[in-house]
Amino acid sequence: MVPSILVHGGAGHHAPSSVPAKRAAARAAADAGWHVLQRGGSALDAVEAAVRLLEDDPLFDAGYGSYLNRDGEVELDAILVDGETLRFGAVAAVHGVKNPITLARRVLDACPHHLLVGDGARRFARACGLTVPGLALVAPDVHARWLADRAGTAASEPDAYDRFRTPDGLPGDVAGAMRGPALPGDTVGAVARDTAGHFAAATSTGGMRDKWPGRVGDSPIIGSGAWADDRGGAVSCTGHGELIMRVCLAHHTGLSMCQGATAEDAAPAAVRYLADRTGGQAGLIVLDATGRPGWARNTHAMPVAWRSSDGAGDDL
Repeated sequence: MVPSILVHGGAGHHAPSSVPAKRAAARAAADAGWHVLQRGGSALDAVEAAVRLLEDDPLFDAGYGSYLNRDGEVELDAILVDGETLRFGAVAAVHGVKNPITLARRVLDACPHHLLVGDGARRFARACGLTVPGLALVAPDVHARWLADRAGTAASEPDAYDRFRTPDGLPGDVAGAMRGPALPGDTVGAVARDTAGHFAAATSTGGMRDKWPGRVGDSPIIGSGAWADDRGGAVSCTGHGELIMRVCLAHHTGLSMCQGATAEDAAPAAVRYLADRTGGQAGLIVLDATGRPGWARNTHAMPVAWRSSDGAGDDL
């Protein structure tokens, strides 16, 4: 089997000044995963290595560079999917973990459950020796942006949930609460096939900037943020998580490949389906059953890089 790896740095709006560095980071992540595959490593090892590199880069909304929620905290989501067994490990709304993709790998390898959230995920991370002080997770530029967003805001601002309650005490217009200019999309992900023909997918994110505490998007949800099956290939998604979850975008794409669609056809078809059904914006990367890469987006940009024995490249 010919190994291959494909990575992304998030579908959304990327400042022109950041584009060269993000493309270089995507290439470095693809190289990291490729070196694992060249040494005979598994697809799971390759996507974990690639995503860890991007989590450590403050340019991306994952790991160290993650956006802060309304309380000024980092809450992380990640998933790792094994295409051979269909098992996955995922964590959501977890604090104090620099590399949530590695925590997701520990869940996959050593936990009887597939998805851990919140304090339970943090306790598992502590048992695995993966927790770090909270301030070690906050990139200076991200913290400065969070403070700037609050310039002039009263210190006594009510809780985010209370601000959008209806007269009967129930949460109000959630969609209205989240309206505003499009947010940058720097979620990261990777898909790979190894020399044994096994596939894996990984996705990691800090979520939406200024999100409500406890919000979980598509990234750690199997079939939404990621999917892998040796019979069809692998998928990693990025974009507006609430809308991606409505159509289970990763599974929708993977099912089409299981039914014979190529990566080149499946990726753009999935983005069109999302837009037609929800009006949403997203991007995704895929490897089909033959290991061929494909990607698509309906956003401003999405840094992408790939490596295989046939060559290497990158795109935006």
